[in-house]
Amino acid sequence: MPHVYAHAVELATTVLTVAGMGYYLVALVAAYVYLARRSRQLRELAHADTPFTPPLSILKSLKGLDPGMMEAFRSHCRQSYAGQYEILFGVSSQDDPAVAAVLRLQNEFPGTPIRLIETPERLGTNGKVSTLVQLIPHAAHPYLLINDSDITVSPRYLERVMASFAEPGKQPVGLVTALYRGRAHGTLPSQLESLGISTDFLPSVLLTVLMERGMRFGLGSTLAVTREAVEAAGGLAALADHLADDYELGVRVHKAGFRVVLAPDVVETSVPAYNWRGFLDHQLRWYRTVRDARPLGYSGMHFTYGLAWAMLNLMASGFSLLSIWLFALAFFLRLALAMTVGARILSDRQALPSLWLLPFRDAVAFGLWIAGFAGNTIVWRGQRFTVKKGKLIAQG
Repeated sequence: MPHVYAHAVELATTVLTVAGMGYYLVALVAAYVYLARRSRQLRELAHADTPFTPPLSILKSLKGLDPGMMEAFRSHCRQSYAGQYEILFGVSSQDDPAVAAVLRLQNEFPGTPIRLIETPERLGTNGKVSTLVQLIPHAAHPYLLINDSDITVSPRYLERVMASFAEPGKQPVGLVTALYRGRAHGTLPSQLESLGISTDFLPSVLLTVLMERGMRFGLGSTLAVTREAVEAAGGLAALADHLADDYELGVRVHKAGFRVVLAPDVVETSVPAYNWRGFLDHQLRWYRTVRDARPLGYSGMHFTYGLAWAMLNLMASGFSLLSIWLFALAFFLRLALAMTVGARILSDRQALPSLWLLPFRDAVAFGLWIAGFAGNTIVWRGQRFTVKKGKLIAQG
């Protein structure tokens, strides 16, 4: 009987390894489709007689200091953008350490309209959304751009994001979002998270875009919206209790009859120097948020762990020649996907030197995916919440 069980495990892991390799191949196709589309977008932008450069307001919710935050702020002030733009920073209290950073930025860039606004009201469990809701009445322009405090952008970021609103189509563009890469800081957990962003999460995003024939959700790296689209989607205040507010805003804008598109620009997010506890809390928050938002898609993620299944197949088969061959092929396809998305699409300079970590990173991710089924509790900024139907419920 034990022999029968061992054979069943070997057969199951073989099938799942092959399925995982199929996922890698399809994700590679999605990556090349995106590359072709991005090339077309950049060509059209380069040949545009009158680029679309409307006035816009950049909104940033702040709480404390993040790694690389000042350089991220400065990158927004060094834009080669022909239109007008302002930057509004919101803090819940003037005692926040981020206040000094904003004042320093104002001194460094006196020619850029930069305002610091106190937003003391707590409108829901999501403090970031509460701040953004209170910033909107102070915004002077018809287009709003929301991104996190640690996002560093290229000098042509605003030009490329706003040009995406002028893309032709049957439906108007209501929201523009952007891909992003991670920048690790020092620790192994930080490296693993950054590697996962470039080689796991973003490939799955590109595959979803291919399968759904376009974006239907937003990424927190960039949420550029029209006021009309925000109002049609029910307003930001409706998201004050949601954890995945970026994802949900894109979903609601799409359902309201607007298009969600990817800009041909890649931004960079700073990944903190996590210890293992912080890394696990952050990853479990992400996994359980995805499971809550897309339960069927989350269950189907077992097909994405081809390398992890290949490693299990090695052990289950006693390192048979077939299992070694399958592992080698799975590792080759995993590397190809990682290099295509991480290096070629995202220009992640940390990805290539970290590729040797892929087997360990995928094994950890596989364990976290399983742990994601074990409950609905997440830890966010030191506080425990329950995630239910997209909303945050504070514990205790």
